[in-house]
Amino acid sequence: MYIVFEGMVGSGKSTQSKKLFEYLKAKYPTRNIIHVREPGSTIIAQEIRLLAQSRVFEEDMHHLTEAYLYAAARAQLLNTVVKPTIEAGGIVVADRSFVSSLANQGEARGLGLDIIMNINKEAVGNVLPDMVFCMHIDVDESLTRTSDATGDKFEKLGREFYEWVQRGYEKASKLPILEKAWRTIDSHGTQDQVFAKILNVLPENM
Repeated sequence: MYIVFEGMVGSGKSTQSKKLFEYLKAKYPTRNIIHVREPGSTIIAQEIRLLAQSRVFEEDMHHLTEAYLYAAARAQLLNTVVKPTIEAGGIVVADRSFVSSLANQGEARGLGLDIIMNINKEAVGNVLPDMVFCMHIDVDESLTRTSDATGDKFEKLGREFYEWVQRGYEKASKLPILEKAWRTIDSHGTQDQVFAKILNVLPENM
């Protein structure tokens, strides 16, 4: 099973994805259960993450370049870690997926969801999430929460950008390949309160 957490910076997706990972490890001690993040979780994908998000260049990175870099990191992670784990009967809990590219590069960067889907077609293949937990939070509140200590250019962007990201997630939730898996989670409240909302919609047996 492939479970994805999505949402804006500060929405709690990273925290909640790790909580679910620990919960599932305790519940299914004999299953292979892993936690990954996009981009990252392999040496190559992590290097691409730094290139796409943290490196400072004298020239601006074109939005298409950005989208292809994320797709490249995704291809590495999905094909070398996620897909083999799922095929062997394991459970993957992921912090982000191609859905993030739909929201950020497709909508907020203005490339369009169709272009992002085409760019990611080979990278994603048939590795589609069984469940998408989209952590929903007010834009203003999200921007006041802790930033990425390793540096992330997206966290320096303003309110208008994240309003577009929110719209991107709304559009993604209606795509035929995602709508059945999609669960919007109100991420206001304590970590335990939010996690209870996730458990409430999690299948009893996996």
